[in-house]
Amino acid sequence: MPTDVGVAVVGAVSLVGEALVEVLEERAFPLSELHLLDDDEGVGHTVVFNGRNLRVGGADRFDFTRVQLVFLVGASTLVSECHVRAITAGCRVIDLSGSIPVEQQPCLVPEVNGALLDSETGRRAVASPLPESVALAIALAPIRHQLGLHGITVTACLPVSSRGAAGVKELARQTTELLNARPLEPRLFGRQVAFNMLAQTEGVDAQGHAAQERRLVDELRQLLDSPQLEVSVTFIQAPVFFGESLVVSLRGSRDADAQLLSATLEAAPGIEVVASDDYPTAVSDAIGQDVIYIGRVRCGICDPRQVNLWIVSDNVRKGAALNAVQSGELLIKDYL
Repeated sequence: MPTDVGVAVVGAVSLVGEALVEVLEERAFPLSELHLLDDDEGVGHTVVFNGRNLRVGGADRFDFTRVQLVFLVGASTLVSECHVRAITAGCRVIDLSGSIPVEQQPCLVPEVNGALLDSETGRRAVASPLPESVALAIALAPIRHQLGLHGITVTACLPVSSRGAAGVKELARQTTELLNARPLEPRLFGRQVAFNMLAQTEGVDAQGHAAQERRLVDELRQLLDSPQLEVSVTFIQAPVFFGESLVVSLRGSRDADAQLLSATLEAAPGIEVVASDDYPTAVSDAIGQDVIYIGRVRCGICDPRQVNLWIVSDNVRKGAALNAVQSGELLIKDYL
C-alpha cells in the first residue's frame, strides 16, 4: 500500500466529516498530507488529527492537483462543484453525497462488492452509499442466494444525526424545552420530534416517496447486483441522537432455516449476530462499533419463505465514515 497519498476531505466540519478524520487516524491511513476543507461557515475551524490541530480551509479555493484522493461529504452545491474539479485534477473520489445516480457512479461497500474495481481499473469515482444501504447490503449479501431472495420490506428508524449536527441540536433543544414545561416551537423537523415518532424524514414526491427512500432502492439493487429486487422502504424519524434501527422482512423463493441463516450471518465479515434470547439496540450496542448487529432472526408466522430481522448500526461511524475510509483503502491499494 502506498505511503505518500495526499488526501482531502471536503465537508470536514460536519458529523460525518469529523468521524471520517477520526477513522483515518485510527486505521493509520497511509497519507502524506491531509487537507480539511469546507464552505465559508466551516473555514477557520480546527480539527484534531494525530495530535495536531488542522485548520479547515476553503474548498472553493483549493487546488486539487495537490492530492490524489478526495472524500466528499454532504450534498451542497459546493460538494458537487468539488466533485467535478477533483476528477478534472486527476483525483480518485469517494463520494458520500448521493448526488450522482448509481448508473453513473456505482456504490462500494467493501464487505459486499469489493471486487467491483477489479473490472473497472480506470474508474476514478465511487459512491459510499446511505448508511442504511450499507447496513442492509452487509446483512443481505451472505444470505441472498440461500433464500433465493426476491423481495424486501424495510422500515428504517433514523436518528436525528442523519440530519447532521443541526438535527442533534434540535432534538436536544426540544427535549430541554419540554422537560422544563416551556412552549415548544419545532424548527428543523417541522414537528415535535422529542418523545415522538415522525412518519417521514423529509418531503415526499407525488407518489408519496422521499428522495432518500428511492435512493436506498437504487443503491441496494446495485450493491446486491439484483436489478429486479422488489424493495419496499419507509424512513421514519426516531427521537434518537445516533444509531439507526432497521425492521426488515425478506421474501425468498424457498423455505427458510433460521438457524442456518444465523450461522451464515455470524460467519460473514462486518456482522455480529445476537443470540435468539436477546436482541441488540443502537444505543447500547452499535454506537462506536465497526460492525452491524443483527437480532431476532426468525421465519415468518404464516409463510415459511419469509424471514424477519432486526438490524442496528452506527450511522455516522460504520455506515458513513468507516465505509468511506475502507473504500479509500481499497482504491489506493490496487488502483492509485
